[in-house]
Amino acid sequence: MTSTALLTDHYELTMLQAALRSGAAGRRCVFEVFARRLPDGRRYGVVAGTGRLLRDLADFRFGEAEIERLRGAGVVDEDTLAYLAAYRFSGSIHGYAEGECYFPGSPLLVVEGTFAEAVLLETLVLSVLNHDSAVAAASSRMTGAAEGRPCIEMGSRRTHEDAAVAAARAAYVTGFAATSNLEAGREFGVPTTGTSAHAFTLLHDSEREAFEAQVASLGKGTTLLVDTYDVATAVRTAVEVAGPELGAVRLDSGDLLAQAREVRRQLDGLGATGTRIVVTSDLDEHAIAALAAAPVDAYGVGTSLVTGSGAPTAGLVYKLVAREDANGEIVGVAKKSKDKATVAGRKWALRRRNAAGIAEAEVIGVGEPPANDGDDRPLLVELVRDGEVVGATTLEQARARHEQSRAELPARALQLSRGEPAIPTVYEA
Repeated sequence: MTSTALLTDHYELTMLQAALRSGAAGRRCVFEVFARRLPDGRRYGVVAGTGRLLRDLADFRFGEAEIERLRGAGVVDEDTLAYLAAYRFSGSIHGYAEGECYFPGSPLLVVEGTFAEAVLLETLVLSVLNHDSAVAAASSRMTGAAEGRPCIEMGSRRTHEDAAVAAARAAYVTGFAATSNLEAGREFGVPTTGTSAHAFTLLHDSEREAFEAQVASLGKGTTLLVDTYDVATAVRTAVEVAGPELGAVRLDSGDLLAQAREVRRQLDGLGATGTRIVVTSDLDEHAIAALAAAPVDAYGVGTSLVTGSGAPTAGLVYKLVAREDANGEIVGVAKKSKDKATVAGRKWALRRRNAAGIAEAEVIGVGEPPANDGDDRPLLVELVRDGEVVGATTLEQARARHEQSRAELPARALQLSRGEPAIPTVYEA
């Protein structure tokens, strides 16, 4: 087992030490994860990373190596080290199912346990959910703009090596068909794909020789990259080499809209009517939408996807909203800070829908679940009970959840222009 316990911030442990000394560490508490607002101009967010978080939670243990590291660095005292050595989260966690859409104030994760148990999870929770949810929100906008045409994740070379694997997973949850990242295929079962880069063409003495080598090795169904030199010449050569059974050609530069149309006419004229056109080259959701009228069959997306398409974090926070008082009662607590105020009390959530099943509001109950008017859909599911994971889902289930959740949003949610959240958040006390 590889411990995830040090994937945290120093101050989580110093808070723990002070709480142990004051006697408050054992107080029952409720922490919640939510976004105060969506990234500027976005109309909905997407929960992703829950599966990774639940896996990391199981490995959140302070073993001998972790304890010795903390002792040697003088991070906390011996009493705190003794607590950490025996640490096991024994509380409960509820949250939005992975793939679910969310809005400002949505209680994406509700963590209940002692202060000591729950506060230690803050950094791990936020680092996983903020990254994966940012990628998922961008990915969802891209697959929405693609309108059913496959999208391929290919951003591994544009981010940290571990982030690349997480990004490929998050993109798959929100509708991407495949990834170029082999580790994402091994670790999470995301389908992988890929053929060749410009270096392969440049390696050979001629473009024809490169195409012949690739077809001989990978078969006529392969995808040939046709913009290393002259596109029209390359397309003609590709069909001559592979015949009309050529699987696809890829365009990676230039005016993709004009080139796709020209290449489609050329392929059809050469009898390769079934050969698909794949486009890449710094695509984002806006570029994909602009290609809607082009004869494009698939999109490859890299940099914009793995960086959240301008919003590299989801802006989620982890806040204490209720705690046990001196009488043993659970009372709501809240920050009053300017621009960072929170809403006190444990939350529940419903997606209010009309008779046609279209979402109208995010209804948040404070202190108790809000009333269901008959068409509403409860959003919180049980993820952890008494420290044990009970709500793990498969990647395919998360993918299906996102498709269903996005489909029930009003049409304005899929608009790429800047706007307000697609539905309002309503609090019911």
